[in-house]
Amino acid sequence: MPKIQIIGGSTLSGDIKISGSKNSVVALIPAAILCDEKVEITNVPNISDVDDLSDILNYLGASFDRSEDKIVFNDTKLENKLIPDEMSGRLRASYYFMGALLGKYGKVAMSFPGGCSIGERPINLHLKGFEKLGAKIEEKANGEFIISADELVGDEIFLDVPSVGATINIILASVKARGVTIIENAAKEPHVIDVCQFLNSMGAKIDGIGTGRITVEGVNYLYGTKYSVVPDMIEAGTYLIIASLLGDKLRISNLNPLHIESLTSKLEEAGVNLIIGNNYVEVSSIGDYNAIDITTMAYPGFPTDLQQPMTPFLVSCNGMSHIEETVWENRFMNIDDTIKMGASIEVSEDNKVATIYGKSKLVGKDVWATDLRGGASMVICGLIAEGVTNIYNIHYILRGYDDIVGKLRNVGAQIKIVDE
Repeated sequence: MPKIQIIGGSTLSGDIKISGSKNSVVALIPAAILCDEKVEITNVPNISDVDDLSDILNYLGASFDRSEDKIVFNDTKLENKLIPDEMSGRLRASYYFMGALLGKYGKVAMSFPGGCSIGERPINLHLKGFEKLGAKIEEKANGEFIISADELVGDEIFLDVPSVGATINIILASVKARGVTIIENAAKEPHVIDVCQFLNSMGAKIDGIGTGRITVEGVNYLYGTKYSVVPDMIEAGTYLIIASLLGDKLRISNLNPLHIESLTSKLEEAGVNLIIGNNYVEVSSIGDYNAIDITTMAYPGFPTDLQQPMTPFLVSCNGMSHIEETVWENRFMNIDDTIKMGASIEVSEDNKVATIYGKSKLVGKDVWATDLRGGASMVICGLIAEGVTNIYNIHYILRGYDDIVGKLRNVGAQIKIVDE
């Protein structure tokens, strides 16, 4: 079983280039099958989630070529058959095949999607949207869904919460539907915008992009396109947190600073000195920061995907900080091992608020990645800890961070993957 091994305390200098967005590309790949011509997607991150989606495409018989950071769909003729649990269960984003296949063929059959266990992740809003478009839902006892429609017809759909997954899935299902679909209380995240712009580049008619009210006018045909994936805001935020703790003129480049304003404003509140350019942020750590409070919210609020990586930063601050998690009910699983390394943290009985007492000195230990962002948190803990940290269950980390070990080694971190 491979592990990530880190010797902590190194100062980091140089440049870390941000890859394409994990949360975007996992939707763009299923979306590509809606196209009626050739599609080329560039700036594709080398992560295991892309590997898993490629396996599903192979299973369905799609014709595509993948090389370096590019995927080319030569045609979209595939066999619309049941996607089994052994494939859909590898990652949450497999559910985007629901909207894409339903939109293309009027029918989809697949098992319940998988992913990190950070709380209840129902797909009821997705299904509600499909039903509003005219689809019938059959759920079997084994978790398999059969979704079908004689014809998809646009309608007005209100989302109880601004779910990213539901927003994207409904867009995928409605882009070729007859008439107009209106999604109220839609998600506004950059990767939602990316999917809409990708579809529009093929000839889709999507308006209200980036707002809470998205309008989709159905079309009959989608043309070929070449499209570059937006930079990963969560990867950028993760490395920016690392730079704040260990950086010496460490530059995080190929990012959009507007996408991470909720993070940069909090880091500046804590006392971090950021040099923000058009497509980069440069940081030199001063090592002495003030405690701050964080509440996770839908974009443009503070992203839930960055609250776990922020934990070791808050451990390093002077005073008492609080993290209130409002999105997922099981997203403090990284805290037990952070405490094991020397942090002083208390979690409320309802598992919604973590109180972090700084300034704690961390010591390297054997720890586990419990999920993707929790794993990133443990990497940061290892980088700032004294001694050696071994992180197990690293497949979670590799799901969403393109060459995280190589990128950190290139700027001076003592980090490697060790096969046991």
